[in-house]
Amino acid sequence: MLEVRNLVVERDSRIVLQNLNLSVANSEMMNLTGANGVGKTTLLRALCGLVQLEEGEVLWNGVPVQNDLPEFYSNLIFIGHENGIKGELTPLENLQVDRLIQSNSSKIEIREILESLGIGKLADKPCHFLSAGQKRLVALGRLVVSSAKLWLLDEPMAALDVRAQKCFLEILNRHLNSGGLGIATSHQPFAWKQTGIVEKHLEPGGVLK
Repeated sequence: MLEVRNLVVERDSRIVLQNLNLSVANSEMMNLTGANGVGKTTLLRALCGLVQLEEGEVLWNGVPVQNDLPEFYSNLIFIGHENGIKGELTPLENLQVDRLIQSNSSKIEIREILESLGIGKLADKPCHFLSAGQKRLVALGRLVVSSAKLWLLDEPMAALDVRAQKCFLEILNRHLNSGGLGIATSHQPFAWKQTGIVEKHLEPGGVLK
């Protein structure tokens, strides 16, 4: 379980999140909606340790993450607005590199992963030739390469067409069925309802509804 208690985060001398509390259990994905600038991305980055906490704590399985950061990070994968892929490398090469640096990777063949995402035919094409949606799918392939239990995803379906969105939701469904959990941000609720997705709305000041 991931727990956030009384979280306070300041950015540019402004309190963005104040006294925020949430919890996400195994086999649960929180889809966090909210207006631009409300703090959705800041929250994910704070959970990853990329943004300093002013107050509060983050717990993983009941233990403050600061007590064992290597354990927490080995169970975490974060995909932000930027895809985190190299344009001069192919999708196959990008995911091969990602597997090498993952502390907790799966055993699924990378070409099989790309096929499941509908971009198998692009496996050997440099990524700078791909469309925005295809690049996003390569980035989401990192989720399948990893065996991390906790997914933190910033607008994972950005630039994806309907077919690609279904591919992502199939991957997400397998993750939840295997006991995984996570938080995803978006501007609207997921169009496809499925077991384990909890819709929450973030309002200014860090109020969850």
